[in-house]
Amino acid sequence: MSPVTAVAPAAAKALPQTWRAFDVAFASDPVCIGLARRITRAFLGLWNVNDELAESIVLAVSELVTNALAHGSGDVGFRLRYPDGELRIEVTDDNPTPAELRFAGDDDVSGRGLFLVAVLSRKWGVSEDGKTTWCIFRIPEGRA
Repeated sequence: MSPVTAVAPAAAKALPQTWRAFDVAFASDPVCIGLARRITRAFLGLWNVNDELAESIVLAVSELVTNALAHGSGDVGFRLRYPDGELRIEVTDDNPTPAELRFAGDDDVSGRGLFLVAVLSRKWGVSEDGKTTWCIFRIPEGRA
């Protein structure tokens, strides 16, 4: 007799919907930008987010983590939450000066990160204490 007990499908109970989420803390090092992208891509794959939307989400993660490194101080906190239909990205550093959307000139080599986040995401913002920049992506039903 097998030590595994079989349960008939009719008797099986549906598991409650659980949040899909993760939190990561990085030392202030440019290497963490690529690491944040890889971690995000892996989780989005596990959560079956379609490739096109996943690329936009990964780009937003890259821009927010890059901003935290360039303008923040201390370690970088990175959180992704996907409870139900919306995916929320939060990146935190120790700098209380809030991130600001600005428009870069044609010859500027940087300054487009938050503009990209604003265009790609459904909504973005900064926490009251100025230390966390966040954005939200809507995941269409049946696409994840």
